[in-house]
Amino acid sequence: AMLAGWVCGLLAVVVTPGVIGVDRNNFKTCEQSSFCKRNRRIEAGKSTYNVLPSSLTQSTDYGDAAISMDVTNTANEALFVVHVVALADHTLRIRMTEKNGPAPRYEVREVLPEKLATGPLKLTARTAEGATLELGADTVVKIQFSPIQIDVFAAEEHAVSFNSRGLLNFEHLREKGENEEDGMWEETFKTHADSKPKGPTSVGFDATFPGAAHVYGIPEHASSLALKTTKPDTDPYRLYNLDVFEFELDNPMALYGSIPFMLAHTTKMTTGLFFLNSAEMWIDVERTGSDGGVLSSLVGGGATDTATHWMAESGIIDVFVLLGPAPKDVFRQYAVLTGMPELPPLFSLAYHQCRWNYNDEQDVTDVSDKLDAAGISTDVIWLDIEHTDGKRYMTWNDAKFPDPKRMQEHLARTGRKMVNIVDPHIKRVDGYKVHTEATSLGYYIDNKDGNDYDGWCWPGSSSWLDFMEKHVRDWWAEQLSFSNYAGTTEHMYFWNDMNEPSVFNGPEVTMHKDAKHLSGVEHRDVHNIYGMWQQAATAQGITERSGGVERPFVLSRAFFAGSQKYGAIWTGDNLASWEHLQSSIPMILSVSLAGLPFAGADMGGFFGNPDDEMLTRWYQIGSFQPFMRAHAHLDTQRREPYLKEGEFFDAIKAAITARYTWLPLWYTLFFESGRNGMPVMRPLWIEFPADPKTFALENQFMVGPGLLVVPVTSPEVTSVNAYFAGEEPWYDVLTAQTHTGGAKVIAAPLRKIPVFQRGGTVLARKMRARRTSSLMRRDPFTFDVALNRVGGAAGTLFVDDYHTFAYRTQERFLYASMVFGKAAEGEYTFKYTVTEGVYTTSEWVERVRVMGFPSPPTAITRADGSAVQFTYDADHATLTIKKPFDGIMLDAQLTISV
Repeated sequence: AMLAGWVCGLLAVVVTPGVIGVDRNNFKTCEQSSFCKRNRRIEAGKSTYNVLPSSLTQSTDYGDAAISMDVTNTANEALFVVHVVALADHTLRIRMTEKNGPAPRYEVREVLPEKLATGPLKLTARTAEGATLELGADTVVKIQFSPIQIDVFAAEEHAVSFNSRGLLNFEHLREKGENEEDGMWEETFKTHADSKPKGPTSVGFDATFPGAAHVYGIPEHASSLALKTTKPDTDPYRLYNLDVFEFELDNPMALYGSIPFMLAHTTKMTTGLFFLNSAEMWIDVERTGSDGGVLSSLVGGGATDTATHWMAESGIIDVFVLLGPAPKDVFRQYAVLTGMPELPPLFSLAYHQCRWNYNDEQDVTDVSDKLDAAGISTDVIWLDIEHTDGKRYMTWNDAKFPDPKRMQEHLARTGRKMVNIVDPHIKRVDGYKVHTEATSLGYYIDNKDGNDYDGWCWPGSSSWLDFMEKHVRDWWAEQLSFSNYAGTTEHMYFWNDMNEPSVFNGPEVTMHKDAKHLSGVEHRDVHNIYGMWQQAATAQGITERSGGVERPFVLSRAFFAGSQKYGAIWTGDNLASWEHLQSSIPMILSVSLAGLPFAGADMGGFFGNPDDEMLTRWYQIGSFQPFMRAHAHLDTQRREPYLKEGEFFDAIKAAITARYTWLPLWYTLFFESGRNGMPVMRPLWIEFPADPKTFALENQFMVGPGLLVVPVTSPEVTSVNAYFAGEEPWYDVLTAQTHTGGAKVIAAPLRKIPVFQRGGTVLARKMRARRTSSLMRRDPFTFDVALNRVGGAAGTLFVDDYHTFAYRTQERFLYASMVFGKAAEGEYTFKYTVTEGVYTTSEWVERVRVMGFPSPPTAITRADGSAVQFTYDADHATLTIKKPFDGIMLDAQLTISV
């Protein structure tokens, strides 16, 4: 009864409109987290970790690509081994664990490839004080023995320094002693106790980026793009997957996902640091001048450094340094480690209509029909938890959804899909097949006493499947088959919410850290990776039900390093406020920088009721973010686009229509991201790495290398301050008006979101937006050519069947280059060349629009000499070439004579 009362109280807070902000008392501060408090109070400059010089040797564990050395903590004589490993492609691994410890430390599994390619490593100097290593032609590692310090140089630039501040800490496994500090062997928070059977097991280290004033990444936080200084004024940034509704802004507290990957950027180089650890983590960020010792002597005084302090509750120190040197190199290097992003099916890049909850089959049908009647392109309609039989996932409420297959087929007639929610908590009730089988097979996580972990979530009493184990993931995937999940069709996809995991009566609204997984590992070791494995299993189920043919789409709230391989994420339970609208940009950019490109925010805000202006502006910004979904709490007013009137309806419809016209660009960018790891939505500094004015910009962003988006994020605003980086012109995508030369004020009336195409790019579009993306499959392309200062431009196009793995398994695709340039005096050429793949399609090119063309041509001809029709708009310096090619399967060329 007490438990039920507590949960009812929590739910009352969750669902009551008008509640503003999260209850911070439910979540720990660093001072309330014993391991964070212990690590944060370590005094700089007094490290007790020393290398035993005689132990430094070429490691046999990694061939000739690594050295190993024993390290002792002189404060307690604990012994460790450190490996420095040269990996391929300018990547360095530094790994530290106990040597001959009483038990193995937990190490993250299945995120890295089974085998990492190594690079050359040579020990070039060794003295009593230290050693020097060379990794290839331009990378040098200097190791100081007492205390241990590792400095990494790339092309003579000092990239990163480890333990220059002396904050290294590795709490070794040991027996409990006398008079131990509170929190080391048992810890309490509010009414919850953590038994901590292994005692204190935290690890920590400092990493300083010399000369780098800007660092980014380590999502998820509702904070600025460029990470702010934390010490001494605020808590460190926290990585601990938590269910935090109506989260606070400009705050380092933990949210739903965790990726322990940071980027440091200067005008000279970009460096990445990936800490492979799935336990709770805190990261301090400080800005300092170079301060004495080896670091100062190597860099010189006066430089601005960013000093970071990484603290994890358990596991080992396993750090990867990605040495770029360019931003694009760091993204590739990170994706090689954790996986390239998966290419999503095209429909998932279109517009999604969601609500907690569409009430029944008639409601779903009405929403779909009204969207069609209003001419609103929509690909997916979603169902939240109320569609189930009493919160039993993979079931239906028969009274409200008596014939779910008929409902799906009705939507599918226009190419529309559906998404059902499938959360990780399983209702503990007799007669529920999923629970019965999971119990009999022993697939649930246990509590510390060895019984099924029993917590409280939406269904009431619930247990959680151990997705850490492959055989459990395989079983979960089977549950999503058409035969097991009755009422589903090939038009149904899934989302995994509450998978942090959220436990309403647990500490910090999550699972107890001393819960036990099937392998015997404590939950504290794997907490941050748990949700990713549910998403992976769900994606596996979608693919397997199609016989391995169809690409999956799965949305997850929790995420970790590697989630990019399994689907999309969203920023969680945001609020209908202008501040949350503004925050969606740096939040999604930060996730994108951490290797997860498929991300979005609930348009309109999940909690609260946006006014018409706010909702309109949110649709406008959402139409240029990777995942575009409108979602709302069950107690909010209905706000489907067709309910709006006048200029607000027109502007929202225009924003959705714009999304559909740009789908070929989005699809091409996601294909390329799957090859090179580049973010699709990206901050300007990626494209302009030598321009310091872009380093902290977060009120505007780019889609790929070619589109600049400067959204309106404040009320009653009809203009925006735009920064046009670089020396090339930028073209307004609606008017072809050009802009150059830094900061400008740009008009932004209600119907407009300022979007500009970069001079020197060619971007593909389809201008006939239809009810769904599948109905546009055979529609023609428009190629928008934005000329640079010398009259050139280039771009790419990727085309396949838009939904299967055939592009990968059978190489059934087309990847083409488009190049416009000056061929001779008085002559330009536009060349379309299929560079990879073979694919049969009836798609064709309707027009080529060339912005910035200086004068009307005298003639335009194809390679066979036939004439091509065109028009020229002198007021906007725009040339439009009509029906230039019959198709897109073969190479083609146009010659433009002037």
